Parts: sequence; structure tokens; C-alpha cells
Amino acid sequence: MEVLLLHDIPGVGKKDDLLVVGDGYALNNLLPNRAAIVATPTVRRRYAEQIRHRAEQNATEMAVARNAASQVSGKTISFAKKVTKTGKLYAAITEKAIVEELAKEHSIEIKESSVTIADPIKAIGSFEVDVDMAGSNQKLVVEVTEEK
Repeated sequence: MEVLLLHDIPGVGKKDDLLVVGDGYALNNLLPNRAAIVATPTVRRRYAEQIRHRAEQNATEMAVARNAASQVSGKTISFAKKVTKTGKLYAAITEKAIVEELAKEHSIEIKESSVTIADPIKAIGSFEVDVDMAGSNQKLVVEVTEEK
């Protein structure tokens, strides 16, 4: 069922997005909670300006994400962390830490959800992390050294 969102809904879309959702989700959740309306031709005409404006915003957001993805490609970030006698880190390096360090070292802003760590980073060494933005998957190298 095609609907027009009236509010921002996390994980679904933003206000004035024109989406195709499952009939059950629309009938049981979105429509009764007045979070969306069915996208009939009349609704499309009435909300045409808002729909067009939101489509332009989506295009701008995608362009910014593609630009950030191309900037991430081939970059290296480094961490200096405390380690145990066996060479293990006291605390694993998380997606949040990677995003913060990327912003600090390279001035590249990305979302935490776009970073994927295959195995938890809990040791000293060099690790590859996937950054998935705007449909493009880039590799980011994370270097972990011992804090002096």
C-alpha cells in the first residue's frame, strides 16, 4: 500500500515521504495512529509541493552521503589504548568510537549505523572496517597501538 507519512517514523521514513509499505503495517499501525494517509490521487495533488520538496531533500542527502563515502575510501584512523600484559585491550573499539575518531582526524561526518565491524576489535594491530553509505561499501583501516 502506498502511503504519505505525516510524521517522522524512525526506521521507516521522514515526514512527507511517499512510501510503499505492507498492507498490514499500514492498516494496523500507520493509519489508526494517524501517522500516514493513503496516497490517493487527491492526496497526491493536495500534497504535491511537500512531496516534491521531500524528494529534493532525499536527493541532497544521497549526494552528501556519496561524497562522504568517497572521502572515507582509503583512509586510516588510529587509536592508542591501554592493553593488558597479554596484549588485549581493556575495552573494545566500537562503531561509535570509530565515527568520533573519523570526525576528529579527517573531519568526515558519518552515521554510526553505517559502520560495520566484522569481529570485535580487542587487540593491537591493523583492522579493516566496512563503511556502507549511499549503497557504496568502502573500507576503512583502523590501527590500534599501545598507549604509552
